[in-house]
Amino acid sequence: MKLIQKEISLESRPRGFHLITNEILGNLFELRDITKGVANIFIKHTSASISINENADPTVRQDMESFFNETVPEDSDFYLHTLEGSDDMTSHIKSTLIGSSVNIPVTNGRFNLGTWQGIYLCEHRNRGGSRNIVVTVFGV
Repeated sequence: MKLIQKEISLESRPRGFHLITNEILGNLFELRDITKGVANIFIKHTSASISINENADPTVRQDMESFFNETVPEDSDFYLHTLEGSDDMTSHIKSTLIGSSVNIPVTNGRFNLGTWQGIYLCEHRNRGGSRNIVVTVFGV
């Protein structure tokens, strides 16, 4: 059994849904040593999230941002946790709804994603800054 764990710092991105699959793979050369296994990708933040979704048509990412902005609007009067701005509490809610980690099968040194699947960084803050993720891979 092999165990790989690596913390990766992602570049700062604007608010929205961003494909980060290639950025992760570019920092995870050790993955090629895993024949069969599973990778867990965990984000170390409470105002951003990780998801798997459409990797080809960028309008999917735009529609995801529109949906979450409509579903969790910033201008609600009932949020108490707004010390860091109007996107503060809404970012935490969106992060809880989407989640802080994903599991991906690893086969023959590659993420075994579907043809149209990619890993998203879901940035919920207007200015979130760089984000840190931990990738843990178990396999043989």
